[in-house]
Amino acid sequence: MEPHEDTQQSTLEVAHLCKSFAGLKAVDDVGFTVKTGDILGLIGPNGSGKTTLINVVTGLLPATSGTVRVDGYETTGRKPHRVARAGISRTFQTIRLFRELTVLENVEVASVSMGHSRSKAAGLASTLLEDFGLTEWSDVLGSEIPFGHQRKLEIARALAMDPKFLFLDEPAAGLNEDESDLLMVLLREIPSKYNVGLVVVEHDMRLMMNLCPRLHVLNYGKTIAEGTPAEVRANQEVVTAYLGSSA
Repeated sequence: MEPHEDTQQSTLEVAHLCKSFAGLKAVDDVGFTVKTGDILGLIGPNGSGKTTLINVVTGLLPATSGTVRVDGYETTGRKPHRVARAGISRTFQTIRLFRELTVLENVEVASVSMGHSRSKAAGLASTLLEDFGLTEWSDVLGSEIPFGHQRKLEIARALAMDPKFLFLDEPAAGLNEDESDLLMVLLREIPSKYNVGLVVVEHDMRLMMNLCPRLHVLNYGKTIAEGTPAEVRANQEVVTAYLGSSA
C-alpha cells in the first residue's frame, strides 16, 4: 500500500474529554496528543475506561464534555462515518468482519465506503492483503480463516479507510505468545509505512512495553500516569492500580 496521500504530519488532540453514564464518570478529564508516526499505548485495569474512551473519540458514543480535533478540525459529537472521513479509524475487541464476504471483499468495502472507486479499492485491498500476508486467503470467507488472520484482516480493513489515526482495541486478544510476537512486528511497521498515528489498547503488557514508546495509563476513567514504559513501570500509582494497595 502506498503511504497516506498527505505526507505532512497530522495531529490528533484529545482535550478534557469526559463521558458520564447516569452520573458515573467512565472517562474523566482525559487528554493526550498523537501525531502521525507515533505509537501511543492506552493501558489500565479492567473497567478503567479505555474502550469507552475509544468509543467517544471515534464517534460511537457522544462526549459529555471535552473535545477531539484532527488538525484543528473538531470531530466531537460527529457520527462515526464523519469521524472516519476526518481521518480516524478503528478495530474492535470482538472481531466484526463481514462474515459472508471474502477476505478481499472485506477490505474492498472499507475502501469503497470512503469514496474510492471499485477498481481503486480492489487494487488497494490486494496490496494490503499482500502487506499483511493474507493474499492466499483472498477468496475465502472472512469467517472461515484462522483467528489470528482474522485479527490481521480487521487491521487491514481499518487501514483501507485511509486513516491518519488508527485505534486498535485489544488486537492481541485471543492470540498465543508466538502470534502476539508476530503481531508486534507488524504493528511496529504501521506508523511509518502508512503514515498514521497508532493508538493501541491492550492487556498484554509484554507486547505494550515492547511496542509503545509512550504509554497513557487510566484508572477509574482518570489519567494516572503518562510516559515511557520504564517511567510507567516505576510509577507507584500504576503499580497500586494493577496490584492493589497491599502490593
